[in-house]
Amino acid sequence: MYSKDSFATKKSFFIDDSEYFYFSLNDFFSNINVNKNIFPYSLKVLLENNLRNEDDININSSTIKDFGNFFDKTINNLEIYFYPTRVLMQDFTGVPAFADLASMRNSLNKKGINPNLINPLIPVDLVIDHSVIVDQYGNNKAFANNVKMEFERNKERYEFLKWGKDSFNNFSVVPPGAGICHQVNLEYLAKTVWVKKIKENNYIYPDSIIGTDSHTTMINALSVLGWGVGGIEAEAAILGQPITMNIPDVI
Repeated sequence: MYSKDSFATKKSFFIDDSEYFYFSLNDFFSNINVNKNIFPYSLKVLLENNLRNEDDININSSTIKDFGNFFDKTINNLEIYFYPTRVLMQDFTGVPAFADLASMRNSLNKKGINPNLINPLIPVDLVIDHSVIVDQYGNNKAFANNVKMEFERNKERYEFLKWGKDSFNNFSVVPPGAGICHQVNLEYLAKTVWVKKIKENNYIYPDSIIGTDSHTTMINALSVLGWGVGGIEAEAAILGQPITMNIPDVI
């Protein structure tokens, strides 16, 4: 995790003799003399993301400073970059996305290049829920029979997803019958705070997510910043590209 850290916000603390690094918003707002209390929580997550990923290419100190000052300076249409912590997919959009990654691997293999170079760079969870059909209901065997028929009906799809789960890094598949993707996200996948080891250093930062479904915003109930995007945006994020946006309105 590289950051130029132009505002000297990289700090650390210890838990049980282990050091954890983080990027301090308190220090940032003090450095630019802005009252942190007027800044919406959701934008603080985006701001921390910019501090942590300042590379002087996509994210530079000038943009970060304008972002921190945008209430006072009334900056309109300031474009920012955002690197989500993880991606949530459902089967309608997730399967084509991983078919794209499989095609990329196939192309590299044909050129004599190691196909394993193609991998998601951030965690991706694909939850099978949109395609599931309720064929039976009103009896105590309905759930088991519906799941059984789903696996029989889409056998080739599940063989492909099993191959993907075993072949790609940072990719997990939640099988049918576990629930809708947003419920699974709320109850099992969200961490609110993530820890990642980079070059022997532990970095701690907020959970954030983009998902290929408009209901992804449900995760904000756990203070995890998230929203729905299209499949192309999600695929770009999977491959390490940032999401570009104007600073969103906060109501």
